[in-house]
Amino acid sequence: MKNYSSKNENEENDLLTNDYLVKMNKYWQASNYLAIAQQYLLDNPLLRKPLEPNDIKKRIVAPWGTVPGQNFVYTHLNRVIKKFDLNMILLSGPGHGGHFWTAQTYLDGSLSEVYPQFSQDEKGLKNLCKAFCFPGGMSSHVASDMPGSLHEGGELGYSLSHASGAVFDNPDLIASVIVGDGEAETGPLATSWHINKFINPITDGAVLPILHLNGYKVANPTVLARISKTELKDFFKGLGWKPYFVEGSDPMTMHKLMCKTLDKVIIEIKELQDTARKNNDDTRPIWPMIVLRTLKGWTCPKEIDGVRIEGTHNAYHVPIPMTKPNHISLLEKWLRSHKPEELFDEKYKLKPELKALAPKGKSRFGANLHSNGGTLLKELKLPNFKKYAVPFSGHGTVNSQDTLVLSNFMRDIIKYNPENFRIFSPDELPSNRINAIYEITKSVFNAEIIKEDDNIAHGGRIMDSFLSEHMCEGWLEGYLLSGRHGTFVTYEAFATIINSMIS
Repeated sequence: MKNYSSKNENEENDLLTNDYLVKMNKYWQASNYLAIAQQYLLDNPLLRKPLEPNDIKKRIVAPWGTVPGQNFVYTHLNRVIKKFDLNMILLSGPGHGGHFWTAQTYLDGSLSEVYPQFSQDEKGLKNLCKAFCFPGGMSSHVASDMPGSLHEGGELGYSLSHASGAVFDNPDLIASVIVGDGEAETGPLATSWHINKFINPITDGAVLPILHLNGYKVANPTVLARISKTELKDFFKGLGWKPYFVEGSDPMTMHKLMCKTLDKVIIEIKELQDTARKNNDDTRPIWPMIVLRTLKGWTCPKEIDGVRIEGTHNAYHVPIPMTKPNHISLLEKWLRSHKPEELFDEKYKLKPELKALAPKGKSRFGANLHSNGGTLLKELKLPNFKKYAVPFSGHGTVNSQDTLVLSNFMRDIIKYNPENFRIFSPDELPSNRINAIYEITKSVFNAEIIKEDDNIAHGGRIMDSFLSEHMCEGWLEGYLLSGRHGTFVTYEAFATIINSMIS
């Protein structure tokens, strides 16, 4: 077995030095700064002159509260991608905070490569700030037109199912997922914690959930943030996960803790996969996950006009509303607290020693082939449908059923595409008479299997052993958007429900 813990010992030692952590903190500050600038500014993006009213957007609409925590995760995942040479994608589950993604992909250059108007200079940075949440610009959530995004964040709840769909038949891929604690209260997400019963450690990749507990939704506290740590730990253990906790508010302490925790988690994932593959043992492992507890709106002003902001629901939306003349100076003070002059050079580019922290090329989240519009798409091989025709000489001369005939066609699609096609259905294939497929494959189920179970195994091409339409549709979506093929089987009455999810 590979000794992952000994890889890159020099970097491991660097983590114990203040210099490395300071650089990480500055990179995080740069991403937070760009997110604030996108939210508020039309011009003067690096404050090369005093902030004026004309520099600020007339209407400021994007939520802030989730942004610094997501920037924190992105910054740290960059480090483990480089350290362990990972093939990793990231899905952002929270419904808003899209300016964290545009900030991060701008810093590593992948946004500029897709959208040249966001060039790495003064003009490009001005365009970036203006475009966010502006008519004809970019969405407030991590939308599908963002490089590296295969998850549309506007409808909450599907992040984990999309992630697991992406890792099916992708044994070297890790799909990291930021799960919002508000999102965690939706039906689709609540049921999606069971993805671990359907991931094969030999043939599939891994999903790394990172639950972001910042304590609040729009106006109310979140349930998972208001139960005891013991209860929360037991909750995830009961769902078959091994939770690691990263909690706090002091940035430097949190950086060091997140570095050590992520290293443990990545090594654990790799060792679980190595053991399964070496021993040809596809028994379900207990996969690790991370619970990240931070303040809502972490690093924003603690108080505005006598009202507490950081760490409360007031940080969800716009921490400093531009409603009073003195608020401009408060915004400038907040922006300058990030010391942009230490982050960007005179040509408006991220300083080289900070840019070096980001992955290169296709290793960047914004450029990973698995999450960019089917760039890995393989052709689906289809049999000639005409050979499945049912010959008959007259009315009533042949006894046949349409879906039984269809199942022969679907069986052969699987035969021609053994690693590139799956069927998804909420426990409805046998009752829809799609029976012929069981001649060559099984339904995937990685929990306990008993001898009386029919056509169930730890591996297969059929995903119908879970009743949730949300999960099955999310699986299919993640599978398709990462470059493979599949189909959804359901009854007419339920098809309209599924259609609304797909729409």
